[in-house]
Amino acid sequence: MSTDRDIDGWLSERGITLTDAKLRARAVLEEAGLTRPGKARMSEPKLLKAAQVLDGRFFPVCSDGACVKVAQASGREPLRVEPRSHCARCGGSANHRAEVAFVETCHRLGVSKVVVVGGSPAVREELESKLGPHIDLRMVDGTERRTSDRARSDLEWADLVLVWGATELHHKVSGHYTHGGPAYSRKVVHVVRRGVAALLEEGMTHLERAR
Repeated sequence: MSTDRDIDGWLSERGITLTDAKLRARAVLEEAGLTRPGKARMSEPKLLKAAQVLDGRFFPVCSDGACVKVAQASGREPLRVEPRSHCARCGGSANHRAEVAFVETCHRLGVSKVVVVGGSPAVREELESKLGPHIDLRMVDGTERRTSDRARSDLEWADLVLVWGATELHHKVSGHYTHGGPAYSRKVVHVVRRGVAALLEEGMTHLERAR
């Protein structure tokens, strides 16, 4: 025996909490013949079909400008969701939003090889898991000895070098990259802010200015 559920409550669980978004979602469900004006509840089997209809029609998106642009280009109708965790692009995470935007910027500008110098082991692991499948990435442990020859090899290889000064980074390591010479200065960014989002935002700003 199926159980009916409150439609508004079900929509809210999907992040469709704003009045305009709820009205739009309900209108689409009514067009699909799954409910009608004034009806407050829907059976579980119909809710499964309703989820398919909404997923096919809408791109759930937060208010972030970059996320909105992706939603507009998706071929589906953007639908504002709140909280941000329901956004199909960023999932509400500032780090994830920055990681997605960084990969998009690199692909757009033809940047494929990136070196990150510094960062904790956990952060380096996160960057490798999130960025590694999309770009060639070298992570340099800022606490371990790095020879000038290896650093120069990194500088020659990379399209972009992010030296993360606000993290676990010894000067003897960072110096190989920040004082590598004028031939490499255009691709080296010294980042003094903490956090993955700040690191990647600095990188994107540099790439946009240098293009």
